[in-house]
Amino acid sequence: MRLLVTGADGFVGRHLVRRLARDGHRIGAACRQGAAPMDWGGADVTVLPLELTDDRSVREAAEFGPDAVVHLAAVASNPEALADPGLAWTVNAAGTARLAEALVRQREKAGVEGRLLVVSSGEVYGAGAAAARRETDAVAPATPYAASKVGAELAGLEVWRRTGLPVIVTRSFTHTGPGQDGRFVLPSFAARLLEARATGARRVRTGNLAPVRDLLDVRDVVEAYVLLLRSGEPGEIYNVSRGEGVPVGELFRMLAELIGVRAEPEPDPALARRNDIPHLVGDSTKLRRATGWAPARTLQQTLRGLVDAEAD
Repeated sequence: MRLLVTGADGFVGRHLVRRLARDGHRIGAACRQGAAPMDWGGADVTVLPLELTDDRSVREAAEFGPDAVVHLAAVASNPEALADPGLAWTVNAAGTARLAEALVRQREKAGVEGRLLVVSSGEVYGAGAAAARRETDAVAPATPYAASKVGAELAGLEVWRRTGLPVIVTRSFTHTGPGQDGRFVLPSFAARLLEARATGARRVRTGNLAPVRDLLDVRDVVEAYVLLLRSGEPGEIYNVSRGEGVPVGELFRMLAELIGVRAEPEPDPALARRNDIPHLVGDSTKLRRATGWAPARTLQQTLRGLVDAEAD
């Protein structure tokens, strides 16, 4: 199969391209202009420039002629989206609309299916009861990032209803692993704890440790995407989640234990997120029933992989 991965140079994209390559697919890796060269491990990968704000760039990427697309490219962090909400909407929502329309045209021109997996976020559910969220729950985004992701979902599903382009949406909950950068909570914890071990510091700055999160390994998330490309139902939304909530403070403690450092967290208001969702856990029953997916890595294994990557 010919598969297109947008945002292939990003954290999840790099893992996904390598995973798809193991199945022998021909892959179009759509990356931002000026992205650093990637090591694809000898896979059959064609690197394509992609700028979601540029209609011509999107059309040219679609001309790769993919049988299916995993759409990861986005303004992907809350601080970045908060700094420029308009840009977040332009990239995440309008960019998804552009891509879906380009795939419709390519489908008509070349007869390829053009199945589109739109990767959204569990954050679209917003604050709510301390219970696992289901796909039927109302969305209540509380940040520009989450709101723009709702826009991306709507854009993709509208094209499915109007044209029949097979569009599937995932709402992926918190995930981490090797290669995630320090903008995100767990890699930043690991980096600070490793520094504390090296310097003998007894206190480590943190943001809010009270929120409860549902944490997956990026490699398990990637496996869910692969299975949804095969078995997902067009027009449907699937939570990608472990289904277990862990307080952020407990994740900090587990990382400290793995690193072997006795350091106390020191909450710093400058690191705390505004409008942080107190409890964000997903019910992935629908995904499991549709695909047979289940996480292959325990929480401990996921954190160990993150620590080992940070230490290298």
